[in-house]
Amino acid sequence: MSSFDRIVIIFNPQSTGDAEELAEDLRDDLAGRLPAVPSELSPTRHAGHARELAREAAATGSPLVVSVSGDGGYNEVVNGVMDAGNDRAVCAVHAAGNANDHRRTTQHGPLADAIVAGDVRRIDLLRLTLGTGETAEVRYAHSYIGVGLTPVVAVDLEKGGKGSWREMVSVVRGFWRFRPFPIRAEDGRRHRIDSLVFANIAEMAKYAKLSDDGTPDDGRFEVITERRTGRLRSLATAIRAATRGLGPQPSVTHYAFTPLVPMPLQLDGELVELDADVPVAVDIAPLALATVG
Repeated sequence: MSSFDRIVIIFNPQSTGDAEELAEDLRDDLAGRLPAVPSELSPTRHAGHARELAREAAATGSPLVVSVSGDGGYNEVVNGVMDAGNDRAVCAVHAAGNANDHRRTTQHGPLADAIVAGDVRRIDLLRLTLGTGETAEVRYAHSYIGVGLTPVVAVDLEKGGKGSWREMVSVVRGFWRFRPFPIRAEDGRRHRIDSLVFANIAEMAKYAKLSDDGTPDDGRFEVITERRTGRLRSLATAIRAATRGLGPQPSVTHYAFTPLVPMPLQLDGELVELDADVPVAVDIAPLALATVG
């Protein structure tokens, strides 16, 4: 008996990678191994469509919604499943595209084997709240939320690729284009921050190790903070993240701040623009998502 009444595989047919081929291969494999469980391909047509497709797929029954994508595509699917509000819906990610830190750091074996075995477990999510009251916007992240230098460098690392010299060039490029940003903390104090990252997993962008002990099911998230300390020290921190890691980091269940100027925020690699003076809160959503893999 399968744990699922149907399997919906969401992918972007316009992906620069091999998402469509991987999705078809997974569908064919599961059809042969789970012949009693309907499986279907669900291609996206535009940005944000994966969230709509996932919300629709997860609305009823006991579906498995698989994202064949990188971290950003999986973020859309996770948010769609959370929108549906169906505790019986399960998510999975089959790595494709430019990066999939979540799959790489949480996988326990081949995805198809885990699906056939019904290997379902629950993980935490990061809940991002922008604003307050009825107008507040809520989004979820499966891996990290970040502003500042570390996310900028991590994205440049992903573009630059692995290798000691290329890593260093990527770090320096991100470093020189970055400027510190002012925030007001929850206690009212003002700070200028080089980097602020909230992590549900220990690594990002393949090579940047954010913490030693972060796991996505411990009911907490790690906060990696770099206050304005001067360019040389900030550069040294970025290089350490890209090479040997930043070591142990404090963990919490809630963190709030208000940006004092407009600034970008990264949500599992997806860009969100923050407005000045609009409160930002990050909270743990413990064991909020059922997953396979």
